[in-house]
Amino acid sequence: MTAPGTEPQNDTPVSTPRISRRVRHWLAGAGITALAATLGITLAVRGGATPACAAPPSGNTVHKGKASFYDAGRSGGNCSFPGPPADRLYVALGSSQYSGGAACGSYLDVTGPKGTVRVMVMDQCGGCGPTKIDLSTEAFTRIADRSQGIASVTYRAALNPLLDGGLTFRIKGGASRYWFAVQVGNHGNPLRSVEAKGTSGGFRKAARQTDNYWTIEGGLGPGPYTITVTDVYGQKATATGIRMVTKQMQRTTVSLISPATPSSSPSASASPSTPPPSATPTESATPTATVEAIAGAAPLPGSRC
Repeated sequence: MTAPGTEPQNDTPVSTPRISRRVRHWLAGAGITALAATLGITLAVRGGATPACAAPPSGNTVHKGKASFYDAGRSGGNCSFPGPPADRLYVALGSSQYSGGAACGSYLDVTGPKGTVRVMVMDQCGGCGPTKIDLSTEAFTRIADRSQGIASVTYRAALNPLLDGGLTFRIKGGASRYWFAVQVGNHGNPLRSVEAKGTSGGFRKAARQTDNYWTIEGGLGPGPYTITVTDVYGQKATATGIRMVTKQMQRTTVSLISPATPSSSPSASASPSTPPPSATPTESATPTATVEAIAGAAPLPGSRC
């Protein structure tokens, strides 16, 4: 290292013309700006932030990539479900497709060397790139030999998967009349928005959180609540009578999937639609609901990509 005060006065090679001080300062500033931007992106990714261009699989797009497998045990993954689906056919996605929780509760049809399986998005895979997915052990063995460890696959969104029962709602522990937080389950397609209102006032838009809860600061009063759910294809469902009862599954008879919009299904070798996460014995309710469905396979505009 050169001692202070002894730095060379001219660090420009002799054969290179001098660059004006103003231009050099501008280049230095541009370099710092570029470096800061690069560091910012790196820190955001390392910190688990959602990439700037991120969206869950949707529409008819077919993705090509690799699949590995893991066992989540009794956990409901980063999507905060009470537990895995009863048939244990689930998948974890990389950060760009997990998209800050936007993929939670949606379904993929995954095809490998041995066939096709339908899986529910339940988790985020920290080590997965844009087209790498992590299947449950049970799902992986449907499409490849376990001894392979990693298999080449293609996968796509399962459009309008037909599910058992209607939408479910789960109020988060710690929620109250002053802070509203709800998880929507058994919806099938990726969700675009959730709006809710109490016994007075109009609908307020909830903010999606990375743990798959939708929150409204300031709360909506003691309830009961009316909640409108919209998926990425514009299909809407409205449920009423949702109570401020935390950590319990409140089931409805309303579905985002209209009879006029049948499920896209995998090949004959695929498994049937995955049922919703199993509920605890105390999880029950009888809210009422209405539905408005709009057919179509193309996601609404406004994607972050």
